[in-house]
Amino acid sequence: MCGIAGFLGANQLHSKEEQPVLLKRMTDTIVTRGPDDAGHWCDSEHGVGLGHRRLSIIDLSPAGHQPMHAASGRYAIVFNGEIYNHLLLRRQLECDERAPAWRGHSDTETLLAGFDVWGIQGTIERAIGMFAIAVWDRETHTLTLARDRIGEKPLYYGWQGSGSNAVFLFGSELKALRVHPAFEDVIDRGALSLQLRHNYIPAPYSIYKGISKLPPGCMLTVSSRQREPKVWSYWSGLQQAEYGSENPFKWTPEQAVDELESLLKDAVRAQMMADVPLGAFLSGGVDSSTVVALMQAQSSRPVKTFSIGFHEKGFNEAEYAKAVAQHLGTDHTELYVTAAQAMSVIPQLQSIYDEPFSDSSQIPTFLVSQLAKKHVTVSLSGDAGDELFCGYNRYQMTARLWNKLSMAPLPIRRLAAKGITGVPVGKWNKLAGDLESFLPSSMKLANPGDKLHKGAGVMSSESLEALYLGLVSHWDDPAAVVIGGHEPATLLTDKDQFSSRLSGIERMMALDMLTYLPDDILVKVDRAAMSVSLETRVPFLDHRVVEFAWRLPQSVKLRDGVSKWVLRQVLYRHVPKALIERPKMGFGVPIGEWLRGPLRDWAEALLDETRLHNEGFFRPAGVRKKWEEHLSGRRNWQYHIWDVLMFQSWLEQRDGNAGSSSYLTQDRFSDETHRYAASAS
Repeated sequence: MCGIAGFLGANQLHSKEEQPVLLKRMTDTIVTRGPDDAGHWCDSEHGVGLGHRRLSIIDLSPAGHQPMHAASGRYAIVFNGEIYNHLLLRRQLECDERAPAWRGHSDTETLLAGFDVWGIQGTIERAIGMFAIAVWDRETHTLTLARDRIGEKPLYYGWQGSGSNAVFLFGSELKALRVHPAFEDVIDRGALSLQLRHNYIPAPYSIYKGISKLPPGCMLTVSSRQREPKVWSYWSGLQQAEYGSENPFKWTPEQAVDELESLLKDAVRAQMMADVPLGAFLSGGVDSSTVVALMQAQSSRPVKTFSIGFHEKGFNEAEYAKAVAQHLGTDHTELYVTAAQAMSVIPQLQSIYDEPFSDSSQIPTFLVSQLAKKHVTVSLSGDAGDELFCGYNRYQMTARLWNKLSMAPLPIRRLAAKGITGVPVGKWNKLAGDLESFLPSSMKLANPGDKLHKGAGVMSSESLEALYLGLVSHWDDPAAVVIGGHEPATLLTDKDQFSSRLSGIERMMALDMLTYLPDDILVKVDRAAMSVSLETRVPFLDHRVVEFAWRLPQSVKLRDGVSKWVLRQVLYRHVPKALIERPKMGFGVPIGEWLRGPLRDWAEALLDETRLHNEGFFRPAGVRKKWEEHLSGRRNWQYHIWDVLMFQSWLEQRDGNAGSSSYLTQDRFSDETHRYAASAS
């Protein structure tokens, strides 16, 4: 795991002597991605620079230093990630008598040898792994970028400047691009609108105009002659989903379980390859427990596992993780985190995530990464099990809801929704309170008016996709609150981009695999772990597992109402069912409660009406209305408010005003959170 950065076209702006200095400035910003080594290479004649920060995982010797050059001299590469089958690729080259004289045993050298024989795309298509790659071809004077199939590793790019002063920039994180003198620093209000809807900015967009994220499974070429980047897909998750759905395996459920266990064992074994200490995150849920069980089954010593716990019962999974760890015999480390410790992370979030990102589980994700880094350099995780094996409750809930809603004509549903929202939330709550003594306990709800208004919002959906978009959205109409905001098309909103060849539940799973997984889950884990120089690996995202999962019949994923049935059966061969079966629990923190309590002054400073007006990004009235309703307890707008706060906090740091609000400083956070902890106890 490393960090990369570079440029093309700098010869018009900077001298031969200045280019390496500039490249070093770019890579120094991402030092936590690679604290062990740094390298820089420039071809001043063509204005190209490749920079690298190294976190040494495989081949710790100088033979793994980057940028690295092919034996032929044609290619120069900087590479972030791991190629798990690189030894097999080496053997294939050796069997064909086309291998170079190996200088070391790094996967970077294997890639370069493959480029010489199979070409860049041919090599990448053979590779199993996670990666963001930049390659300079000295023969064609072309820069090629490539990103892994699902999007574990980030890669930003774009032209900045104009005319002869334009420079093509790329890097693992935006902060590496921002220090380049050509960077234009113009906020994209459409991307901001997307962040308010989703709590993340989906690829190919970024918070800056002119800067894009390379989509998963894609490659890009650019040169001084071909300034418009050519982007194409070498692997398509959507095509794999469609093919798998239309060509399912003709297996019995037992055969499906056998095959899945065999494939997952192989994927886990490959990802245990490392020359440094290795462990795994363990929540005690199905996905992480399966990964750890298969690790322990193939390890001669106890696997190091890590979990964090919270004293708040509704947010604590540590006791379940501990039970699984004890059964498997892992070397388990757990840390119970106080609310004060969790909130102390908030001032660091903007430097960690680099662009507005508001999935509040970013806080515990950072904490468990920080814990693991004290003991290991690599940690495996159970991410992606829900998307591949139908694990989210919303899949079944949305399908059932749409089946019922679609039976009523749309005009009638819209009329009913208008009637519900015509009654204020407070009046619904009062009515429910008056009737509470007459209702059975199963029908008693907290804040029923809030839930009725939310439910009314989905009643007027025109399609299953529209219903699903509403259910996974935060702000329903973010462009109405973002001044000059206009939501660009995404897979979730552009019907022309998405296929009708999948069933309803399959469409939701595919949408999550292509959007929510790479743009939220994987971003959250990558940035949190890399901020403490920890490499994370995701066995479920071995593309062979992804392709296999899509060819499994839906009946073995969702069976008799049981989600992830086939994956559960693999796990139950290693862990008793009684240790796993429990209601699904999110990996979150009580943000809503904190915003009404110890975070209130900090949030109020960022949401000040005059401040919002002067900054000119949000229409203050809509933001203030939700904030005041949340504070009063009339509505729970925690996610909406957190979306705005994460942009405001990011904007404050970008403008160099961190600390201009007295409530943003680390000292102030410590005072407020310790006071909260004392009162809570």
